Amino acid sequence: MVSRMPPDVREGWEAYAACRGADTSLFFAPNYFERREEKLAREAKAKAICARCPVREPCLEYALRIRDPHGIWGGLNELERRRLLRARELAG
Repeated sequence: MVSRMPPDVREGWEAYAACRGADTSLFFAPNYFERREEKLAREAKAKAICARCPVREPCLEYALRIRDPHGIWGGLNELERRRLLRARELAG
């Protein structure tokens, strides 16, 4: 069961994350070659967890702020986060 995040939580959002206790190998690439089909399947499972997460937005903003180059954060993979950052920069 997913914990409900109090509306004013900005710090400590990790305690409310749907991925808390989940297999981290879903969210981060293995240290060996991963075929495209394997990557897409792994990411789809991670993103499904993110889709029901009450703290998806602060998670994503954290990853964008620290420019984390790895993993699924807030429902986005590395490439998707880079595109979002670029779009935000262009929007000024």
